[in-house]
Amino acid sequence: MSDLLLLGLVGGLTLLLLLTLLAFAGYSGLLTGVAVSAGSSLIHNITVAYKFHVGPYGDTGRLFTESCSISPKLRSIAVYYDNPHTVPPEKCRCAVGSILSEGEELPSPELICLYQKFGFKIFSFPAPSHVVTAAFPYTTALSIWLAAHRVHRALDTYIKERKLCAHPRLEIYQQDQIHFMCPLARQGDFYVPEVKETERKCRGLVEASDTQVDDAGADTMSDTSSVSLEVSPGSRDTSATTLSPGVSSRGWDDGDHRSEHSYSESGASGSSFEELDLEGEGPLGESRLEPEDKPLGATSGPQFP
Repeated sequence: MSDLLLLGLVGGLTLLLLLTLLAFAGYSGLLTGVAVSAGSSLIHNITVAYKFHVGPYGDTGRLFTESCSISPKLRSIAVYYDNPHTVPPEKCRCAVGSILSEGEELPSPELICLYQKFGFKIFSFPAPSHVVTAAFPYTTALSIWLAAHRVHRALDTYIKERKLCAHPRLEIYQQDQIHFMCPLARQGDFYVPEVKETERKCRGLVEASDTQVDDAGADTMSDTSSVSLEVSPGSRDTSATTLSPGVSSRGWDDGDHRSEHSYSESGASGSSFEELDLEGEGPLGESRLEPEDKPLGATSGPQFP
């Protein structure tokens, strides 16, 4: 009898623990639906204090903690520039910090000096006219993990299906809500100077490699030409054939290497917000190719060599 009582007590406690965990997960947003829409932005132009981070996005928790410890009453913000599904974790870039002011209000000089004292930089973002937006409850620490796995996936699907050009990804932590935004206009104004600097360095490396390839191709052509001059006159066809690899040494692989980095590559065709019908104006992402328009590369008649 005592064994049955003990077994029932253990089963009851286990069931109670499971119910508690389910209630906690539900309170954190496990059962909350993710609604993605396109429309006007919820924020105006803002001034932020941020720190730039290159590495796995999971390592940004210390930056949130540092910015919140300086001024706990301010809203936290994070701007993610790279897609972690396509970019190696050690190359992902983001900016994390706090919103110092919004709208016409200017941040106090004392607050700016305080953040700069701890190594934060000051930058201003404009008010985006149109954004892709979503929201998620922010009630517990588990809410952050759930939002990272559910909301970003929903944003990816929404943007890809409608072929939008929406980047970068903004997260704003405000009271009990996490607001997600992807600007559809003026995207370049949301890139901090460190991101632009890395892009310039990448372009410089690509151009340098292209120059080396061109020089190598030119050397190959000159060497081949010098050799072909020494061949007998009856071998002109062979010398002409030898020159062709030097001419076609740059193939399809010489593309822009920036395509592997930015969230801007997530949209298939990169449609702007001007091609997007907002709520109440029709379906989103419809193609608007006029009858007289022709796709790129189309020909109007037979082509002769």
